Amino acid sequence: MKILVIEDEPKIASAIKKGLEIKGYVVDSVLDGDSGYSYGLDQSYDLIVLDRMLPGKYDGVELCKSLRDEGVTTPIIMLTARGTIGDKVEGLNSGADDYLVKPFSFEELYARVRALLRRPKQSVGNIIKIADLSLDPITFQVIRNKRTIELTNKEFSLLEYMMHHPNQVLTKDMIISHVWNEESDILVNTIEVYIGYLRNKIDRPFPKLPKLIHTKRGFGYILKTDN
Repeated sequence: MKILVIEDEPKIASAIKKGLEIKGYVVDSVLDGDSGYSYGLDQSYDLIVLDRMLPGKYDGVELCKSLRDEGVTTPIIMLTARGTIGDKVEGLNSGADDYLVKPFSFEELYARVRALLRRPKQSVGNIIKIADLSLDPITFQVIRNKRTIELTNKEFSLLEYMMHHPNQVLTKDMIISHVWNEESDILVNTIEVYIGYLRNKIDRPFPKLPKLIHTKRGFGYILKTDN
Protein backbone atom coordinates (compact mmCIF):
# COMPACT_ATOMS: atom_id res chain seq x y z
CA MET A 1 0.00 0.00 0.00
CA LYS A 2 1.24 3.49 -0.85
CA ILE A 3 0.96 6.50 1.47
CA LEU A 4 1.72 10.20 0.98
CA VAL A 5 2.90 12.20 4.01
CA ILE A 6 2.55 16.00 3.77
CA GLU A 7 4.24 17.47 6.86
CA ASP A 8 6.46 20.57 7.10
CA GLU A 9 8.40 19.51 10.21
CA PRO A 10 11.26 17.38 8.82
CA LYS A 11 11.75 15.37 12.02
CA ILE A 12 8.05 14.53 12.31
CA ALA A 13 7.80 13.74 8.60
CA SER A 14 10.87 11.51 8.80
CA ALA A 15 9.57 9.68 11.89
CA ILE A 16 6.17 9.03 10.30
CA LYS A 17 7.76 7.89 7.04
CA LYS A 18 10.20 5.54 8.77
CA GLY A 19 7.52 4.11 11.06
CA LEU A 20 5.12 3.39 8.20
CA GLU A 21 7.88 1.86 6.07
CA ILE A 22 8.76 -0.47 8.95
CA LYS A 23 5.11 -1.54 8.92
CA GLY A 24 5.47 -2.45 5.26
CA TYR A 25 4.05 0.59 3.45
CA VAL A 26 5.60 2.47 0.54
CA VAL A 27 5.80 6.13 1.63
CA ASP A 28 6.46 9.41 -0.18
CA SER A 29 6.99 12.56 1.90
CA VAL A 30 6.82 16.27 1.00
CA LEU A 31 7.30 19.35 3.19
CA ASP A 32 4.96 22.03 1.80
CA GLY A 33 1.41 22.54 0.58
CA ASP A 34 2.29 23.24 -3.05
CA SER A 35 4.22 19.97 -3.41
CA GLY A 36 1.50 18.23 -1.43
CA TYR A 37 -1.11 19.38 -3.93
CA SER A 38 0.92 18.16 -6.91
CA TYR A 39 1.58 14.77 -5.30
CA GLY A 40 -1.95 14.48 -3.91
CA LEU A 41 -3.51 14.68 -7.39
CA ASP A 42 -1.88 11.31 -8.10
CA GLN A 43 -4.64 8.90 -7.13
CA SER A 44 -2.27 5.95 -6.97
CA TYR A 45 -1.90 6.78 -3.27
CA ASP A 46 -4.02 4.66 -0.94
CA LEU A 47 -3.96 7.24 1.88
CA ILE A 48 -2.69 10.76 2.65
CA VAL A 49 -1.38 11.92 6.04
CA LEU A 50 -1.80 15.72 5.93
CA ASP A 51 -0.52 18.35 8.36
CA ARG A 52 -2.90 21.28 8.83
CA MET A 53 -0.27 24.05 9.11
CA LEU A 54 1.80 24.11 5.91
CA PRO A 55 3.95 26.69 4.11
CA GLY A 56 3.07 27.64 0.56
CA LYS A 57 -0.15 28.49 -1.24
CA TYR A 58 -2.13 25.72 0.45
CA ASP A 59 -2.48 25.07 4.16
CA GLY A 60 -3.91 21.69 5.14
CA VAL A 61 -7.56 22.76 5.03
CA GLU A 62 -7.26 24.49 1.64
CA LEU A 63 -5.22 21.60 0.28
CA CYS A 64 -7.84 19.09 1.39
CA LYS A 65 -10.66 21.16 -0.14
CA SER A 66 -8.74 21.59 -3.39
CA LEU A 67 -8.03 17.87 -3.74
CA ARG A 68 -11.68 17.01 -3.11
CA ASP A 69 -12.74 19.66 -5.65
CA GLU A 70 -10.48 17.91 -8.17
CA GLY A 71 -12.27 14.62 -7.53
CA VAL A 72 -9.53 13.03 -5.42
CA THR A 73 -11.19 10.46 -3.12
CA THR A 74 -8.03 9.20 -1.40
CA PRO A 75 -8.63 8.86 2.38
CA ILE A 76 -7.01 11.72 4.32
CA ILE A 77 -5.90 11.85 7.95
CA MET A 78 -5.33 15.45 9.05
CA LEU A 79 -2.69 16.20 11.70
CA THR A 80 -2.73 19.38 13.75
CA ALA A 81 -1.69 21.00 17.01
CA ARG A 82 -5.07 22.78 17.05
CA GLY A 83 -7.51 20.50 18.83
CA THR A 84 -10.65 22.54 19.53
CA ILE A 85 -14.02 21.21 18.41
CA GLY A 86 -14.25 24.03 15.88
CA ASP A 87 -10.87 23.13 14.40
CA LYS A 88 -11.85 19.48 14.12
CA VAL A 89 -15.17 20.34 12.47
CA GLU A 90 -13.42 22.62 9.97
CA GLY A 91 -10.89 19.92 9.14
CA LEU A 92 -13.53 17.24 8.65
CA ASN A 93 -15.76 19.60 6.66
CA SER A 94 -12.86 20.32 4.33
CA GLY A 95 -12.95 16.67 3.27
CA ALA A 96 -10.66 14.91 5.76
CA ASP A 97 -11.69 11.42 6.85
CA ASP A 98 -10.01 11.55 10.25
CA TYR A 99 -8.37 14.14 12.51
CA LEU A 100 -5.45 13.51 14.86
CA VAL A 101 -4.21 16.11 17.37
CA LYS A 102 -0.48 16.59 18.03
CA PRO A 103 1.33 15.31 19.96
CA PHE A 104 0.25 11.77 19.15
CA SER A 105 1.77 8.32 19.45
CA PHE A 106 2.81 6.55 16.29
CA GLU A 107 0.74 3.52 17.34
CA GLU A 108 -2.41 5.66 17.37
CA LEU A 109 -1.60 7.04 13.92
CA TYR A 110 -0.91 3.50 12.68
CA ALA A 111 -4.24 2.27 14.07
CA ARG A 112 -6.08 5.07 12.27
CA VAL A 113 -4.20 4.33 9.04
CA ARG A 114 -5.23 0.68 9.25
CA ALA A 115 -8.82 1.62 10.04
CA LEU A 116 -9.10 3.72 6.87
CA LEU A 117 -7.33 1.19 4.65
CA ARG A 118 -9.28 -1.86 5.71
CA ARG A 119 -12.63 -0.86 4.22
CA PRO A 120 -12.77 -1.73 0.53
CA LYS A 121 -16.09 -2.83 -0.93
CA GLN A 122 -15.00 -6.43 -0.63
CA SER A 123 -14.32 -6.26 3.12
CA VAL A 124 -16.39 -7.64 5.98
CA GLY A 125 -15.19 -6.03 9.21
CA ASN A 126 -11.41 -6.19 9.04
CA ILE A 127 -11.37 -9.07 6.57
CA ILE A 128 -10.85 -8.61 2.84
CA LYS A 129 -12.49 -11.43 0.85
CA ILE A 130 -12.27 -12.47 -2.77
CA ALA A 131 -14.18 -15.68 -3.52
CA ASP A 132 -13.00 -18.21 -0.90
CA LEU A 133 -9.76 -16.31 -0.20
CA SER A 134 -9.63 -14.05 2.85
CA LEU A 135 -6.94 -11.73 4.19
CA ASP A 136 -6.89 -10.13 7.62
CA PRO A 137 -4.72 -6.96 7.55
CA ILE A 138 -4.62 -6.84 11.36
CA THR A 139 -3.54 -10.41 12.19
CA PHE A 140 -1.79 -10.94 8.80
CA GLN A 141 -3.69 -14.21 8.39
CA VAL A 142 -4.52 -15.51 4.91
CA ILE A 143 -7.00 -18.37 4.46
CA ARG A 144 -8.29 -20.20 1.41
CA ASN A 145 -10.78 -23.05 1.54
CA LYS A 146 -10.40 -23.12 5.36
CA ARG A 147 -6.64 -23.66 5.01
CA THR A 148 -4.19 -21.14 6.48
CA ILE A 149 -1.58 -19.94 4.00
CA GLU A 150 1.83 -18.78 5.21
CA LEU A 151 3.23 -15.78 3.34
CA THR A 152 6.38 -13.71 3.67
CA ASN A 153 5.99 -9.97 4.38
CA LYS A 154 6.49 -9.04 0.74
CA GLU A 155 4.15 -11.76 -0.51
CA PHE A 156 1.50 -10.52 1.94
CA SER A 157 1.93 -6.91 0.79
CA LEU A 158 1.60 -7.95 -2.85
CA LEU A 159 -1.52 -10.04 -2.20
CA GLU A 160 -3.08 -7.27 -0.08
CA TYR A 161 -2.54 -4.76 -2.88
CA MET A 162 -4.09 -7.09 -5.43
CA MET A 163 -7.07 -7.82 -3.15
CA HIS A 164 -7.70 -4.10 -2.74
CA HIS A 165 -7.94 -3.88 -6.55
CA PRO A 166 -9.84 -6.99 -7.70
CA ASN A 167 -10.76 -7.38 -11.37
CA GLN A 168 -8.29 -4.62 -12.24
CA VAL A 169 -5.21 -5.15 -14.40
CA LEU A 170 -2.16 -4.13 -12.37
CA THR A 171 0.94 -3.33 -14.38
CA LYS A 172 4.40 -4.19 -13.13
CA ASP A 173 5.12 -0.50 -12.65
CA MET A 174 1.99 -0.13 -10.49
CA ILE A 175 3.01 -3.12 -8.39
CA ILE A 176 6.56 -1.82 -7.93
CA SER A 177 5.24 1.62 -6.93
CA HIS A 178 2.84 0.23 -4.31
CA VAL A 179 4.70 -2.78 -2.92
CA TRP A 180 8.34 -1.76 -3.22
CA ASN A 181 9.91 1.58 -2.29
CA GLU A 182 10.60 3.84 -5.24
CA GLU A 183 14.27 3.98 -4.34
CA SER A 184 14.55 0.19 -4.38
CA ASP A 185 16.42 -1.26 -7.35
CA ILE A 186 13.70 -3.70 -8.41
CA LEU A 187 13.97 -5.61 -11.68
CA VAL A 188 10.83 -6.30 -13.69
CA ASN A 189 11.59 -10.02 -13.39
CA THR A 190 11.27 -9.69 -9.61
CA ILE A 191 7.53 -9.09 -10.03
CA GLU A 192 7.20 -12.27 -12.10
CA VAL A 193 9.04 -14.20 -9.40
CA TYR A 194 6.75 -12.97 -6.61
CA ILE A 195 3.61 -13.58 -8.67
CA GLY A 196 4.93 -17.12 -9.08
CA TYR A 197 5.39 -17.42 -5.32
CA LEU A 198 1.78 -16.35 -4.76
CA ARG A 199 0.47 -18.77 -7.39
CA ASN A 200 2.35 -21.59 -5.67
CA LYS A 201 0.54 -20.79 -2.42
CA ILE A 202 -2.83 -19.40 -3.52
CA ASP A 203 -3.75 -21.37 -6.67
CA ARG A 204 -1.68 -24.51 -7.21
CA PRO A 205 -2.52 -26.20 -3.86
CA PHE A 206 -6.23 -25.96 -4.83
CA PRO A 207 -6.50 -27.57 -8.31
CA LYS A 208 -10.27 -28.12 -8.00
CA LEU A 209 -10.94 -24.45 -7.21
CA PRO A 210 -10.99 -21.55 -9.72
CA LYS A 211 -7.65 -19.86 -10.27
CA LEU A 212 -7.53 -16.38 -8.76
CA ILE A 213 -4.28 -14.92 -10.12
CA HIS A 214 -4.24 -14.34 -13.88
CA THR A 215 -1.74 -12.88 -16.34
CA LYS A 216 -2.91 -10.31 -18.88
CA ARG A 217 -0.09 -10.78 -21.35
CA GLY A 218 1.55 -7.53 -22.35
CA PHE A 219 -0.26 -5.63 -19.61
CA GLY A 220 0.14 -7.10 -16.11
CA TYR A 221 -1.71 -9.21 -13.57
CA ILE A 222 -5.26 -9.42 -12.32
CA LEU A 223 -6.93 -11.05 -9.33
CA LYS A 224 -10.35 -12.37 -10.28
CA THR A 225 -12.53 -15.46 -9.92
CA ASP A 226 -13.33 -16.15 -13.57
CA ASN A 227 -11.12 -17.03 -16.51
